[in-house]
Amino acid sequence: MTSKNKKNVFVEGAIDARFICDSIKKHGSKTNIGAHSIFLGQVRGDLIQGKTVCAIDYSTYTEMAEKEFYKIREFAFSKFDLECLHIYHSLGKVNKGEINMFVFTSSKHRKASFDSCIEIVEMIKSNVPIFGKEIFDDGTFVWKENTI
Repeated sequence: MTSKNKKNVFVEGAIDARFICDSIKKHGSKTNIGAHSIFLGQVRGDLIQGKTVCAIDYSTYTEMAEKEFYKIREFAFSKFDLECLHIYHSLGKVNKGEINMFVFTSSKHRKASFDSCIEIVEMIKSNVPIFGKEIFDDGTFVWKENTI
């Protein structure tokens, strides 16, 4: 993977709404784009074994994760007629109600944008070594299991 193709995916802490808005706004000048799809992952305040999740602390094997994100980008651009693709994922502590993942696809037509966004999110959840430690209100924690 060359540094030209390497995209900075990781954000320390929660992904701020201003960052998301700025990302969307930057695409207004790209008049070849007719559709955008956005997935925003948010930390839930789940009740697990009688305790409420107050945050998730995300960690990863950065080099392995970056290679997987690169593979996902290459796959998406080869399978779908995309104009742009942006992926961001949090590392560190993200509180319940905050955004932890932002996937933004852009294409000429809506179908490629919709379909690619869904497939990219599923690939991230399945293939990228990102680990979440669910922290409860009482300070205890469990390692998060990915679900559908």
